[in-house]
Amino acid sequence: MLSVGTPLLWSGFAAFVVLALLVDFFLLNRQGAHRVSMREAGLWSLVWVAVSFVFVGLLWWRLGGMGEDLAARELANAKALEFVTGYLVEKALAVDNIFVFLMLFTYFAVPPAFQKRVLMIGILGALVLRGALILVGAWLIAQFHWILYVFGAFLLFTGVKMWWAAGQEPDLDNNPALQWMRRRMRVSPDYDGERFFTRIDGVKVATPLLLVVLLIGIVDVVFAVDSIPAIFAITTDPFIVLTSNVFAILGLRAMYFLLAGMHERFHLLPYGLAIVLALIGSKMLLIDVYKIPVLWSLAATVLVLGATMTLSLLIPPRGDGKLRGGYPFTGSGKADDQPPQA
Repeated sequence: MLSVGTPLLWSGFAAFVVLALLVDFFLLNRQGAHRVSMREAGLWSLVWVAVSFVFVGLLWWRLGGMGEDLAARELANAKALEFVTGYLVEKALAVDNIFVFLMLFTYFAVPPAFQKRVLMIGILGALVLRGALILVGAWLIAQFHWILYVFGAFLLFTGVKMWWAAGQEPDLDNNPALQWMRRRMRVSPDYDGERFFTRIDGVKVATPLLLVVLLIGIVDVVFAVDSIPAIFAITTDPFIVLTSNVFAILGLRAMYFLLAGMHERFHLLPYGLAIVLALIGSKMLLIDVYKIPVLWSLAATVLVLGATMTLSLLIPPRGDGKLRGGYPFTGSGKADDQPPQA
């Protein structure tokens, strides 16, 4: 499969990701458990978006975007556009991912001070899963062209399913994964700091935080399966597919804390995401009939998401629109003794 990824580009990208994760872990350990403020979340969100566009700018320059070779400039422009479109699509799908995280944190009454570390673990899991699925997807497309139609049909089905599920309150009590874990492990009635295990009467038991981490891992799998076909509808270049995915995920934690308090305002956004998935799936199904330009995909994504976000602000949600917790934990843990930091 053709790719603009050279050994130098791949190694440089890998080095950047490792450095970014090390910095993130260093700051996480230095700050400790604390409540992330809107100011901190907004600042880090801007940093990750800026870093993503600096990367695509450097890639565009590296591919000859400023050179005199017309073919090189066209290639640089095309790959930069593919990256931006893929990044925006993956970022939009990550919003739905964030709302599921919020539902889990609300249901399990996870103290805000503990959410940051759980999200970091979730991001690491998402990076590993995306990398593995992208390699598998790239190999399948290279070997079997017809797999594109399977991806397209899957995205179309997912979009329809998301449309019908939008606005419905999720029922975690009947979630098969949660029921399976409850039957197979003993869970403490309260949190014990950021620990995954604690002792009650000398017996080692899991804390609610472990259940949350395991469920987030399952969510990572589900969203990876949804998002990988979506990016392959934009481009089949493995380097663009992986980099756009990774940059969208790296800013996920900051975006969670930025949007966690605004989920009720964008209550119509799931409908917009459903439309985007259906459009991308249709694009993939028509690939041998008419190849829809990447610019059109980018414009349609921006238009649909912008329209649903605007309508969300203009049309009030039905009911109170609040996520309700239901797990019989107090959620106090030992976070109450730690004053939240700004």
